[in-house]
Amino acid sequence: MQWRTFWRVDGKECCLKPRAASVDFPFPRARPLVTLEGVFRKVFSLQHRVTYSECTLGNHVYYARYLDLLEIVRGEFFRSLGASFLHWQEREVIFPVVEARLRYRSPARYDEVLTLEVWPAKVAGVRLDFAYRICHANDAAVLDAETFHVCTGLNEKPRRMPEELQEALKPYLRTVG
Repeated sequence: MQWRTFWRVDGKECCLKPRAASVDFPFPRARPLVTLEGVFRKVFSLQHRVTYSECTLGNHVYYARYLDLLEIVRGEFFRSLGASFLHWQEREVIFPVVEARLRYRSPARYDEVLTLEVWPAKVAGVRLDFAYRICHANDAAVLDAETFHVCTGLNEKPRRMPEELQEALKPYLRTVG
């Protein structure tokens, strides 16, 4: 997991690396993207090398494979919180996807290393929504996405999100739901 600080410059989002303890604004009109509490959002990120099986004959990632990448980074994010999806399933809690939105920005190609980023966008009642960004090594955006989930039991009936999970997600929240 790594922390990343995002800035908005003339209507565009960019990322500064490496993160410093005290950050000076690098651009005259730059302002940090902040949560409602006034602190930088925490973002989980993961490196992924594009495999041959993810690509089309035209040597770009097949559009539907991005959903697999979102699942990979979401699963690793949960592991980083201390409990895998299997842990929650064994406690009879699952998070089926009820909607997904993807916006393709630029193609990713075989053998490129991508940065997959995820953070919870909303945690409220039975809802758990995630936002994602996939980018090239130079931070150029490949994909922006959202997935919308509902917390259910194994019987597929909605149930409140476990309190311990809500607490674990709080440092990553951008908005309060």
